[in-house]
Formats: sequence, structure tokens, C-alpha cells
Amino acid sequence: MKFRDGMWLVAEGMRVEYAEDVHSITQTEKGLSLLCPTRKVMRRGDTLNLSTLTIDIEAPSDGILSVETTHWAGAVNKGPHFDLFPDGRPEFKHTVLQSGNGTTLSSGSLAATIHPDEHTFDIRFHSSDGSRHLTSLLGRSVGLAYNPATSNPMQTGDMRDFKHYIFTQTSLGVGESVHGLGERFGAFNKVGQSISLWNADGGTSSDQAYKNVSFWLSSKGYGVFIDTPGKVELEIGSERCSRVQTSVEGQRLKWYIIYGPTPKEVLYRYSILTGKPSKVPSWSYGLWLSTSFTTNYDEATVNSFLEGMRKRDVQVDVFHYDCFWMKAFTWTDFVFDSERFPDPKAQIARLKSSGLVKKVCVWINPYIAQHGAAFKEAAENGYLVKRKNGDIWQWDLWQAGMGLVDFTNPKAVDWYVECLNGLFDQGVDCIKTDFGERIPTLDVEWFDKTVDPHKMHNYYAFLYNKVVYEALQKRYGTEEAVLFARAACAGTQRFPLVWGGDCESTPEAMAESVRGGLGLGLCGYAFWSNDIGGFEGSPAPWIYKRWVAFGLLCSHSRLHGSSSYRVPWTIDGDDASKEGCSSTLATWTALKNRLMPYLFAQAAEAVERGLPLSLRAMCLEFPEDPTSWYLDRQFMIGNSLLAAPVFDESGVVEFYLPKGTWTSFFTNQTRDGPGWFREKHDFGTLPLYVRENTILVLGTRGVRGAVYDYVEDVDIRLYHANEGAQAVLIDSDGKTLGLLKLGAGGVLAGKELLKGSWTMSDSGDNVQESHLQGIEWL
Repeated sequence: MKFRDGMWLVAEGMRVEYAEDVHSITQTEKGLSLLCPTRKVMRRGDTLNLSTLTIDIEAPSDGILSVETTHWAGAVNKGPHFDLFPDGRPEFKHTVLQSGNGTTLSSGSLAATIHPDEHTFDIRFHSSDGSRHLTSLLGRSVGLAYNPATSNPMQTGDMRDFKHYIFTQTSLGVGESVHGLGERFGAFNKVGQSISLWNADGGTSSDQAYKNVSFWLSSKGYGVFIDTPGKVELEIGSERCSRVQTSVEGQRLKWYIIYGPTPKEVLYRYSILTGKPSKVPSWSYGLWLSTSFTTNYDEATVNSFLEGMRKRDVQVDVFHYDCFWMKAFTWTDFVFDSERFPDPKAQIARLKSSGLVKKVCVWINPYIAQHGAAFKEAAENGYLVKRKNGDIWQWDLWQAGMGLVDFTNPKAVDWYVECLNGLFDQGVDCIKTDFGERIPTLDVEWFDKTVDPHKMHNYYAFLYNKVVYEALQKRYGTEEAVLFARAACAGTQRFPLVWGGDCESTPEAMAESVRGGLGLGLCGYAFWSNDIGGFEGSPAPWIYKRWVAFGLLCSHSRLHGSSSYRVPWTIDGDDASKEGCSSTLATWTALKNRLMPYLFAQAAEAVERGLPLSLRAMCLEFPEDPTSWYLDRQFMIGNSLLAAPVFDESGVVEFYLPKGTWTSFFTNQTRDGPGWFREKHDFGTLPLYVRENTILVLGTRGVRGAVYDYVEDVDIRLYHANEGAQAVLIDSDGKTLGLLKLGAGGVLAGKELLKGSWTMSDSGDNVQESHLQGIEWL
């Protein structure tokens, strides 16, 4: 939202008032409180008939400061509120110092200094040691606005016909870039963009987002978390080119500035503030196969899919039933369609006992269709959101006459969990929590009367996923719960995992998905997936195969479509050649399974530090390389593997390698960075490079599925490793076993932890001739 028409004019219909002065500074128990009039107070009479803004700067934790701007403090601050410091607030003491430089509040490594000069509005955020300036609130950077514009202060006595906004503008430095704000599919660097944080079901080819996260990361070593689940409008260098403007409707705006100085340290502190991602079990990293959306999937069809996969040497670990496991017009009533599933418990048991899959997932949403078995009970017991006149809130968008589960009602939560338990009793292991974006805000009343419907719009995704995730935890164990969620907001990273929503079957949509995954990873989401091959439309064989390579290098990998299947033989007429879809899928699935000792160990670190496993933006690993902040067509998998998907039908791909010696995983050839490179790849490879000083632990060739013994018969591969290089060993249950560490003279310590016929090589992995022939350096 823009409040000005260029530099000199106020936007039409707006009245804008700015904090022009810091009239007084009061030290509080938690920090500082600034009284800021909206004009300079030169004499007593200037204190009358004007607005003031109160800016409270507090120090909640080391390296974090909160900044809250309030106009009218008497306004009720309705919930819901983000669940901050969910694992407890670390003990911490702040300091306040007054000097010739001004008044400084220090929060460990981060400080804010208020300029000492009278009639000057200047608040600087910097490292406590003074070595780094981060950002500032300068003149005319904090304010309030009315729309429509008031002409007389008396008009504000009745605010029913006026909207009131609070905004701040933090300075944007020369060359500074801004990233994150959820899973956004446009440009990776947000500078120059106008962004609304408002969850929407808009696909991947629009400026809307399923997962709006009110956190952004700066290339200057800090991040900002905006502490409201309500709608937030940002003008990122788009109203004032040198500022990031944040605005909300209401009487107060609170945000936290989080210092690094590295982006990894920023995300770690952000994870302390909003919650760390939870662990997910090893089986979830294997290949997921979906029925697709509107296709038919009776038992014979499902078995033919899975037997066809086995025949083509593709191991599937999880099978997913999408919407039509229930009858049309009944979603979600938790009842299997009896025509296709006459005995769902027995059918699921047969599927697992066959060895074709390990686990089964089903689709749900929080909407209760009028014609389903669940609606009557939910409506009669007050489990659904209501209109203000007492009617059940209903509409016909998506499901005819659907209502919305009211997760602010504890009894509704209990009922919903019992419905889920019924699915678990029938053998369902994990849940796809779809939808949750189109949450009404007008003419609705929640069971909890303390919540603001506008704030519930985004926050609903948190409650919905939390309820389902915790039900899975209670049934299967704390570290065995897995979601496949679409909607999210800040904090939802605690309930993994998420996927990228509805993308088209095009190279452009694949690139959109990469950008979305990179941005969400910079908001503390460790685990992410996407619809391999694209959701909408039928992918051309070359797109399918390139997407398979990309999708199997994400933390989680699922084949899913809308009106067409994604089993490989339906894509290319069952081409049985090495370049066919089936062989390509088998190749990449086998590689991911082989990478599991590395991936699972890296996942443990990602959970502990609040980092993305894959897709991990290059800037997290190489923040000092300015190019890394602009790379949106490649990513890191953990801290040691770099991948660059192929988006062109020719197989030509351009990618960037940061400083250091990089080894091709497929050929063991090396390249020295920094620099841009071009290669041409067959479908069995892409630019997958190993970082120098890496010990890579791989499963032996031929392992089936994602779950096996990660220290038995493994291949240890050293890549330009020096003394001190190490690799964490972890078992498939997530227990850390110890370290492999390279000592003096190339002696590897920790070998006693390995079992069976393990191998070690200091010259990379064994090279296949087809890989040498299938890669061309350009």
C-alpha cells in the first residue's frame, strides 16, 4: 500500500502524519519507550491538538530487538497472536547506555541508538560493537494514516467510516537485497516489489501465495519478523526506493529485527523466536506416488501403478490417495468411497504387506461439505464457523454448501482429531492437509470471541496444521509425524512438511517452483516438495524427466498431477530406452536413496539450526559472495552439494560456482570458482557438484528405498578433504552415532562405527561411462 504519490504529494484519499520528533525517552523494564509527536515541539502550545506515536524498543533475546509503534493504546489488541518462543525464552539481560552518541539499547550482539540531538528523529540499528550498521528509522519513516482523508479532527470521534494505518520505513542500503516473505513465485530478490501478506489459492504463476510468512532476510546480515498474522502490506523499495515500508491496518505495528551477522545465524535466532522445524522420519524422504487428482484409482489401478514401478526398478516408499478416496460432494467427511474401497483397512493392509510401499497417505481439507456424513454432526454441535446472525457460514466454492471447521473451539478440535483417528485405525500413516487459504473475514464469528477474523485468515493455516500434526504425533510418535501441507504462515515450519501447490507442466512453472522453495527456505522451513512434472496439464516427456531430476533432489519428492497420471510410462508411451521416462525416474530415485546417509544427517542439523535442507539458497552458504544473493535457478542440498536444474529442452544449463574447487558428482572432473559455467546434459545427469573439504557418505549402489542401515556397506567419498573434515553418522531412526573425521596423514577416525563391506575413496565416486558420455562442457 502506497501512502504517497511520489516524493512530494500525499496519495489521493490519504491523510498521513509522521513522527517528527523524539520528545522523550523513558527507560522501561524491557527497554526504551519513545514519545514521538507528529510535529516538532518548539514551545508548550505545540503539544496540543496533535497526534503522537509511541515507539517501544525492547530486548527479548540476544541479537533480537522488538520495535512496536502505537497510536491509540486503548485499541483492543485481539488475537490470535503468534506463538513466540515456543521452546522457552533464553535467559538474557539487556543494557542501556547514554553517551554523546545518544541513548543505546543493547540486546547482546544487536543495538539500537536514538540520536541525541533535539528535534531529530533518527534511530539506528547496528551491531553492539559498532562494526556494522544494519538499517535505520530516519525522518518521516514512522507514521499513521487515515483513509479517506480527514479534514477535521472531530471526524475521528467516529471511526466507523475511516480506515487507520500504522507504517514504518526502514532504510534500504545501496546494493542491499531482500528475500523471503514466504513461498513467493516471482523474483527472488524482492526489492522493487509491492507485496501483500494474505494467504490465497492462486497457483504458482501469480503474485499470490499459499504460504505468506511475515519474515524477510536482508543481504546485510539481519532479518525482520513482523509480529502480526493479519494482512501486512510491504513496499520494498517501491514507494521510497531507499526504504522498506511495512504497513498494517490498525493502531499498532510490531516487528523484530534479528541480527546474524551471517544469514544462518539470523535463521537460527528466528527459529528460537518462532519455533524450530520438527524432525521427519527417514521413510518420508523416499519417493511418493499419488493417484493424481481427478483420475480413477480403484485397487486394481493402484496395484498396477505400483507393480509397474517395481517392474521398472523404481522403489515407491509412500502411496498417496488424493481427494476422490471420498465420494464426490462429501469432502471432507473422512469416509472412504465404498464403491472403490469396500474394505479400506484390508486394502491398505494388502498394499503394505505386498512390499510395494511402506506407508499410505490420504488427502483432507478443513472444509466440511453439506452432503457429507460429517456435516450434520459438526453443525449441530457448533464445530463450524458461524455467521454473525447465528447461521453456519457456508458457500458453494469448492464443495457445495461447505462449512469451515472452527479450530478455536476445543470441542471441534477433539471431534476433528477423532475423525483422524478413524483414518489411522484403517492404516493411514500421514496426511496431506490441503487448502486452508480461503478463510472468510466478513460476517463471521468464531467460537473464541477474542479473535479478530482478519487475523484468523492467515493464522488458520497454523491451527489447522497443528491439530493434524499433533494427532499424528500422538498416534505414531513425536518424530514419526508427517504432513503434506499447502497453506502456512509464520510458525507453521514446526509442523512439516509443505509442498509448493498447483504449478503448470512447463519449464517456466518449474522455475517458479524453484523460486518459491528458495524463498520459503529462507523463512526457516527445513522441508519442502513440489508436484513433479507439474500439476496442471500433461507434461511433455522432456519436462517430466527434467522435473524428475529436480524433484528427487528436493528434501521430499512426490509425483502428482491433476487430470493425468504421473507414472512414467503414461508420459512417453512406455519408452524402455535409457533416455525414457521410466529409466530416468529409476536413476534419480536410486540416487536419492543412495544419498540418504548424507541427507538424513544434514536434516538433523537443519532442524537444530532452523535451516532449509533442500532447497537451500546459495546465499546461506556463501553470504560474502554478492552473486549468491541473486541465484534463483540453483540451490544447495545441505552444505556440501550444489544442484542446478535443467530448464531448456536442449539440455543446456548455465550455473554459478562460488570460490573453491568443485567436483562433479557424476564425472569427478573439477572446476574452480568463482565463475559461471555452461554444460549440456542428458536426462540422467545435471550439474551436481560437491564442495571441497567434503566427506560424503553414500549408500551402496542398488539400495532399495530410503530406509536402510546408513553405516553398513556404505561408500565413503572424500572430495579435496583436508585434515579436520568430518561427516556425521546417523542411523535411519535419527540417532546420531558419531563422526567420521579426517586426521593427519589422511587417517580417517571413526571407522569403527561402520559395518559390513564399506569402501573409501579420495578421488570421488565410481564413474559410469554413460555419465562421461552424457555431459558436455560448453
